[in-house]
Amino acid sequence: MSSTLEADAESVLRLVTPSLDLKRHKGQAGKIAVIGGCREYTGAPFFAAISALKIGADLSHVFCTKDAAPVIKSYSPELIVHPVLEESYTISNFSEEERRQVQEKVVGEVDKWMERFDCLVIGPGLGRDPFLLECVSEIMLLAKRFSVPFVVDGDGLFLVTNSIDLVNSYPLAVLTPNVNEYKRLVQKVLNCEVDEHNAEDQLRSLAKQIGGVTILRKGKSDLISNGEIVKSVSIYGSPRRCGGQGDILSGSQPLIVFYVYLVSSSVAVFLSWAQQLKSGHESLSENPAILGSIAASGLLRKAASLAFTKHKRSTLTSDIIECLGESLEDICPAS
Repeated sequence: MSSTLEADAESVLRLVTPSLDLKRHKGQAGKIAVIGGCREYTGAPFFAAISALKIGADLSHVFCTKDAAPVIKSYSPELIVHPVLEESYTISNFSEEERRQVQEKVVGEVDKWMERFDCLVIGPGLGRDPFLLECVSEIMLLAKRFSVPFVVDGDGLFLVTNSIDLVNSYPLAVLTPNVNEYKRLVQKVLNCEVDEHNAEDQLRSLAKQIGGVTILRKGKSDLISNGEIVKSVSIYGSPRRCGGQGDILSGSQPLIVFYVYLVSSSVAVFLSWAQQLKSGHESLSENPAILGSIAASGLLRKAASLAFTKHKRSTLTSDIIECLGESLEDICPAS
């Protein structure tokens, strides 16, 4: 029996968004790292990383391949870009031992920074290169050892769907699948097809089967579950579906290729803020991953609605990003 409740997204946004205080120092409002970006895909990691800053994170890093780094750096000087990831073509003539050494070096470069991060966004522009995915698998295990939360999107979900153990029973993991990614997860984990008539119960079962990870299923109404509760966010939204929105949702969501990455980075920021809130208020019972997902969904849907009001059919992901700050200010005034 479904017991889905519509979340009060605006109240959650007010709860988790930290006040601006002159006593705070750089980094306290969040340090986010995007793991993704390769030769073919540079837009997604940029959208995810820059949207984290637009929402209010203090620092935003991108760990990408050497080929992607100059391109991503050229998009914005605001991002800290690390050209450390490697693809198979760069090691095609290496022995197994040399490949192992390269992988250790890649993971070691991320290890230097890991304890500084409040949350990772794994997957935007990652691609599906086998060696690169092996390296990212090790980075995810590293994050778990440091108890660093991570949001998985894009090709990160391709990796997770084929290696569920990477996220299984990790309460600080959030998955933000689109329609096709969700279908593959359901087929892999539940061994059945997506049941739209029992969407809430199926989502709860999926999250529970993966050990209580939080899943934000993007759609006309966003559904969020950690295997115990199911929350819905349906306020605002936009009929325009442009590439890039998902990157914001994961860096906060209408629904599309890049919009998806906006979702993931937004979840990352609000999850990190919710974690800070919980550490300062031990009596707070709400799951930070659930709170972060609700806040991100609500903000991105509001930003998408505002962008559509301004630009109509010509709305692009960059327009939604530009509306993130205005949308958050409308709900949580800075002063």
